[in-house]
Amino acid sequence: MAELLPPGPQLGLFLTAALILAITPGPGVFYIVASSLEGGTRAGLLSVCGIAVGTLCHILFAAIGLTALIASLPQAFIALKYAGAVYLVYLGVRVFRVGASVAMRSPSRVSAGSLARVRQAIIVNVLNPKVGIFFLAFLPQFIDPARGSAAAQFILLGLMLTALASITDGLYAVLSSHLTRLWDKTSHARRWPHRVAGCTYLMLGVASVLLEPPKI
Repeated sequence: MAELLPPGPQLGLFLTAALILAITPGPGVFYIVASSLEGGTRAGLLSVCGIAVGTLCHILFAAIGLTALIASLPQAFIALKYAGAVYLVYLGVRVFRVGASVAMRSPSRVSAGSLARVRQAIIVNVLNPKVGIFFLAFLPQFIDPARGSAAAQFILLGLMLTALASITDGLYAVLSSHLTRLWDKTSHARRWPHRVAGCTYLMLGVASVLLEPPKI
């Protein structure tokens, strides 16, 4: 497997770029932060797992050519992004609706089951076509057919990037939940995490609608 990796300097460049990308807040990070604000550390970490699984799906889709096909079909891209937008808006509205009922509870309690949290994050990530297109643009720069299967290299580099991103995403989840606990002093303070989470989901939904198809 080691022979599939880029040589030392190029691997170092890849890891550096991957780390910068991982710590730069994007839709996935904002979703994880919103989940942590809404449901606490456990909810945030479960969302990290779901985002990671969704990312692995995108890596597989890109490796087998499905992402390139979607990118070449504007109708498919638009349908996917609108499906993601509708789902995010649904999550935002739901959080606002349940916010009042959980205002008197500790925000560290998860308001949805573990599998539901993971499933929601997977759906949010898979329905964001820009994630797969990013992999399609970024990873090939570090692939050399002389080292073996291009698909295997693509998947291996994608796994490394996903693992790195999961670590930084986990830190975002923990820090967001810690911030919530610091402000959890009164019933009034307990309402703001759900309001912020709901607004974040809604803004992510709007941002999804504004995504433009890639120029092929």
